[in-house]
Amino acid sequence: MDHAVALVEAYLQLNGYFTSAEYPILARAGRNGAQMITDIDIMAFRFPSGLPASSGKRAPRGLDMSDVDPGLGVSPDAVDMVIGEVKEGRVGINTGIRDREVLRAVISRLGDAAGQEDRIIDDLLENGTATLGSGYVVRLIAFGAFPPGDQVPPCRIISLGHVLDYLQGYVRRHWNVLRHLQFKDPAFGFLMTLEKAKRGGAGRRGERGVEVVTAGAAPRRRFRGRGVRK
Repeated sequence: MDHAVALVEAYLQLNGYFTSAEYPILARAGRNGAQMITDIDIMAFRFPSGLPASSGKRAPRGLDMSDVDPGLGVSPDAVDMVIGEVKEGRVGINTGIRDREVLRAVISRLGDAAGQEDRIIDDLLENGTATLGSGYVVRLIAFGAFPPGDQVPPCRIISLGHVLDYLQGYVRRHWNVLRHLQFKDPAFGFLMTLEKAKRGGAGRRGERGVEVVTAGAAPRRRFRGRGVRK
Protein backbone atom coordinates (compact mmCIF):
# COMPACT_ATOMS: atom_id res chain seq x y z
CA MET A 1 0.00 0.00 0.00
CA ASP A 2 1.13 3.54 -0.74
CA HIS A 3 2.64 5.23 2.35
CA ALA A 4 0.42 8.30 2.04
CA VAL A 5 -2.69 6.14 1.63
CA ALA A 6 -1.73 4.18 4.77
CA LEU A 7 -1.37 7.45 6.70
CA VAL A 8 -4.79 8.69 5.56
CA GLU A 9 -6.41 5.34 6.30
CA ALA A 10 -5.11 5.41 9.90
CA TYR A 11 -6.39 8.99 10.26
CA LEU A 12 -9.89 8.10 9.07
CA GLN A 13 -10.05 4.97 11.22
CA LEU A 14 -9.23 6.98 14.34
CA ASN A 15 -12.11 9.26 13.40
CA GLY A 16 -14.54 6.34 13.38
CA TYR A 17 -14.56 5.38 9.70
CA PHE A 18 -14.63 1.91 8.19
CA THR A 19 -12.10 2.06 5.36
CA SER A 20 -11.13 0.29 2.17
CA ALA A 21 -7.85 1.33 0.56
CA GLU A 22 -7.02 1.15 -3.15
CA TYR A 23 -10.53 -0.10 -3.93
CA PRO A 24 -10.74 -1.48 -7.51
CA ILE A 25 -13.54 -0.45 -9.87
CA LEU A 26 -14.23 -3.20 -12.40
CA ALA A 27 -16.17 -3.29 -15.65
CA ARG A 28 -17.29 -6.13 -17.87
CA ALA A 29 -14.79 -6.97 -20.59
CA GLY A 30 -16.00 -9.41 -23.18
CA ARG A 31 -18.21 -12.37 -22.58
CA ASN A 32 -16.82 -13.75 -19.33
CA GLY A 33 -14.16 -11.32 -18.25
CA ALA A 34 -13.69 -8.15 -16.26
CA GLN A 35 -11.38 -5.19 -16.58
CA MET A 36 -10.24 -2.76 -13.90
CA ILE A 37 -11.11 0.80 -14.89
CA THR A 38 -9.37 2.49 -11.97
CA ASP A 39 -8.98 2.21 -8.24
CA ILE A 40 -10.14 4.55 -5.51
CA ASP A 41 -7.30 5.48 -3.16
CA ILE A 42 -9.54 5.41 -0.11
CA MET A 43 -13.22 4.71 0.48
CA ALA A 44 -14.52 5.28 3.98
CA PHE A 45 -17.87 5.06 5.78
CA ARG A 46 -18.73 6.59 9.12
CA PHE A 47 -21.94 5.86 11.03
CA PRO A 48 -23.33 7.81 14.00
CA SER A 49 -22.00 6.33 17.22
CA GLY A 50 -25.38 6.21 18.94
CA LEU A 51 -23.72 7.11 22.22
CA PRO A 52 -25.84 9.19 24.60
CA ALA A 53 -24.94 12.78 25.26
CA SER A 54 -22.43 13.36 28.03
CA SER A 55 -24.02 13.40 31.50
CA GLY A 56 -21.32 15.65 32.89
CA LYS A 57 -19.85 12.86 35.01
CA ARG A 58 -16.20 12.11 34.66
CA ALA A 59 -15.67 9.30 32.18
CA PRO A 60 -13.39 6.34 32.99
CA ARG A 61 -9.82 6.72 31.86
CA GLY A 62 -9.22 5.22 28.47
CA LEU A 63 -9.34 5.98 24.78
CA ASP A 64 -11.61 8.85 23.79
CA MET A 65 -13.50 7.62 20.72
CA SER A 66 -16.07 10.40 20.67
CA ASP A 67 -13.98 13.21 19.19
CA VAL A 68 -14.02 13.81 15.45
CA ASP A 69 -11.45 16.05 13.81
CA PRO A 70 -13.25 19.30 12.87
CA GLY A 71 -11.09 19.39 9.75
CA LEU A 72 -13.15 16.54 8.31
CA GLY A 73 -16.28 18.70 8.35
CA VAL A 74 -18.53 15.72 9.10
CA SER A 75 -21.84 15.94 10.91
CA PRO A 76 -21.68 13.57 13.91
CA ASP A 77 -25.27 12.40 13.41
CA ALA A 78 -25.06 11.64 9.67
CA VAL A 79 -23.92 8.59 7.73
CA ASP A 80 -20.87 9.87 5.86
CA MET A 81 -19.17 8.30 2.84
CA VAL A 82 -15.77 9.62 1.76
CA ILE A 83 -14.31 9.08 -1.69
CA GLY A 84 -10.68 10.05 -1.18
CA GLU A 85 -7.86 10.88 -3.57
CA VAL A 86 -4.41 10.73 -1.95
CA LYS A 87 -1.21 12.26 -3.34
CA GLU A 88 2.26 12.24 -1.80
CA GLY A 89 2.99 15.49 -3.63
CA ARG A 90 0.57 18.20 -4.70
CA VAL A 91 -3.16 17.80 -4.11
CA GLY A 92 -4.96 16.61 -7.23
CA ILE A 93 -8.00 14.71 -8.45
CA ASN A 94 -7.45 12.03 -11.08
CA THR A 95 -9.75 11.93 -14.10
CA GLY A 96 -10.82 8.40 -13.13
CA ILE A 97 -12.52 9.54 -9.94
CA ARG A 98 -14.50 12.11 -11.95
CA ASP A 99 -15.79 9.55 -14.44
CA ARG A 100 -19.56 9.23 -14.13
CA GLU A 101 -19.52 5.44 -14.42
CA VAL A 102 -16.84 5.17 -11.75
CA LEU A 103 -18.85 7.39 -9.41
CA ARG A 104 -21.99 5.40 -10.20
CA ALA A 105 -20.22 2.19 -9.19
CA VAL A 106 -18.89 3.76 -5.99
CA ILE A 107 -22.13 5.30 -4.70
CA SER A 108 -23.98 2.05 -5.37
CA ARG A 109 -22.05 0.66 -2.39
CA LEU A 110 -24.27 2.76 -0.14
CA GLY A 111 -27.19 0.58 -1.16
CA ASP A 112 -29.58 3.51 -0.89
CA ALA A 113 -29.06 5.46 -4.09
CA ALA A 114 -31.44 3.68 -6.47
CA GLY A 115 -33.04 6.18 -8.83
CA GLN A 116 -30.90 9.05 -7.52
CA GLU A 117 -27.56 8.21 -9.13
CA ASP A 118 -27.55 10.92 -11.81
CA ARG A 119 -28.55 13.67 -9.38
CA ILE A 120 -25.93 12.52 -6.82
CA ILE A 121 -23.20 12.39 -9.47
CA ASP A 122 -24.12 15.88 -10.70
CA ASP A 123 -23.90 17.22 -7.13
CA LEU A 124 -20.55 15.53 -6.53
CA LEU A 125 -19.03 16.90 -9.72
CA GLU A 126 -20.40 20.41 -9.15
CA ASN A 127 -20.04 20.75 -5.37
CA GLY A 128 -17.85 17.91 -4.12
CA THR A 129 -20.66 16.70 -1.87
CA ALA A 130 -24.12 15.20 -2.23
CA THR A 131 -26.92 14.23 0.14
CA LEU A 132 -29.21 11.28 -0.51
CA GLY A 133 -32.91 11.34 0.25
CA SER A 134 -32.17 9.19 3.31
CA GLY A 135 -29.81 11.84 4.66
CA TYR A 136 -26.65 9.88 3.82
CA VAL A 137 -23.81 12.15 2.71
CA VAL A 138 -21.25 11.39 -0.02
CA ARG A 139 -18.16 13.60 -0.29
CA LEU A 140 -14.98 13.96 -2.32
CA ILE A 141 -11.88 14.68 -0.24
CA ALA A 142 -8.41 15.28 -1.68
CA PHE A 143 -5.34 14.62 0.49
CA GLY A 144 -1.85 15.80 -0.41
CA ALA A 145 1.43 17.06 1.00
CA PHE A 146 1.42 20.36 -0.91
CA PRO A 147 -1.27 22.76 -2.17
CA PRO A 148 -2.67 22.11 -5.65
CA GLY A 149 -0.48 23.25 -8.51
CA ASP A 150 -3.50 23.59 -10.77
CA GLN A 151 -7.18 24.15 -10.20
CA VAL A 152 -8.93 21.10 -8.77
CA PRO A 153 -12.63 20.19 -8.96
CA PRO A 154 -14.80 21.25 -6.00
CA CYS A 155 -13.94 19.12 -2.97
CA ARG A 156 -12.62 19.33 0.59
CA ILE A 157 -8.82 19.45 0.76
CA ILE A 158 -6.91 18.10 3.78
CA SER A 159 -3.13 18.29 3.90
CA LEU A 160 -1.01 15.31 4.88
CA GLY A 161 0.64 17.63 7.40
CA HIS A 162 -2.72 18.05 9.15
CA VAL A 163 -3.23 14.27 9.06
CA LEU A 164 0.18 13.71 10.65
CA ASP A 165 -0.40 16.37 13.34
CA TYR A 166 -3.72 14.76 14.24
CA LEU A 167 -2.21 11.27 14.52
CA GLN A 168 0.74 12.44 16.59
CA GLY A 169 -1.54 14.45 18.86
CA TYR A 170 -3.78 11.43 19.34
CA VAL A 171 -0.81 9.25 20.31
CA ARG A 172 0.39 11.80 22.85
CA ARG A 173 -3.05 12.37 24.38
CA HIS A 174 -3.63 8.65 24.87
CA TRP A 175 -0.07 7.52 25.46
CA ASN A 176 -0.76 5.98 28.89
CA VAL A 177 -3.18 3.54 27.24
CA LEU A 178 -1.62 3.09 23.80
CA ARG A 179 1.89 2.33 25.06
CA HIS A 180 0.74 -1.06 26.36
CA LEU A 181 -0.71 -2.14 23.02
CA GLN A 182 0.67 -3.54 19.79
CA PHE A 183 -0.54 -2.33 16.40
CA LYS A 184 -0.47 -4.10 13.04
CA ASP A 185 -1.55 -1.03 11.08
CA PRO A 186 1.67 0.02 9.27
CA ALA A 187 1.23 3.80 9.54
CA PHE A 188 -0.09 3.99 13.10
CA GLY A 189 2.29 1.28 14.27
CA PHE A 190 5.24 3.23 12.86
CA LEU A 191 4.08 6.41 14.62
CA MET A 192 3.85 4.46 17.88
CA THR A 193 7.40 3.14 17.33
CA LEU A 194 8.65 6.69 16.75
CA GLU A 195 6.97 7.91 19.92
CA LYS A 196 8.41 5.02 21.95
CA ALA A 197 11.87 5.70 20.53
CA LYS A 198 11.61 9.39 21.34
CA ARG A 199 10.39 8.79 24.89
CA GLY A 200 12.81 5.94 25.54
CA GLY A 201 15.89 7.70 24.23
CA ALA A 202 15.14 11.21 25.47
CA GLY A 203 16.07 12.06 29.00
CA ARG A 204 18.12 15.10 29.72
CA ARG A 205 19.04 17.54 26.99
CA GLY A 206 21.91 16.33 24.83
CA GLU A 207 21.40 12.59 25.34
CA ARG A 208 21.76 10.51 22.20
CA GLY A 209 20.77 7.07 23.45
CA VAL A 210 23.77 5.00 22.32
CA GLU A 211 25.37 2.51 24.70
CA VAL A 212 27.98 -0.24 24.38
CA VAL A 213 27.96 -2.73 27.27
CA THR A 214 31.06 -4.83 27.95
CA ALA A 215 30.83 -8.50 28.85
CA GLY A 216 29.42 -9.08 32.32
CA ALA A 217 28.33 -5.46 32.80
CA ALA A 218 24.71 -4.52 33.34
CA PRO A 219 23.34 -1.68 31.22
CA ARG A 220 22.26 1.47 33.01
CA ARG A 221 18.55 2.00 33.43
CA ARG A 222 18.81 5.39 31.77
CA PHE A 223 21.16 6.88 29.21
CA ARG A 224 23.52 9.39 30.82
CA GLY A 225 25.44 12.31 29.43
CA ARG A 226 25.47 11.95 25.64
CA GLY A 227 24.33 8.36 25.91
CA VAL A 228 27.55 6.80 24.60
CA ARG A 229 29.53 4.28 26.65
CA LYS A 230 32.38 1.94 25.67
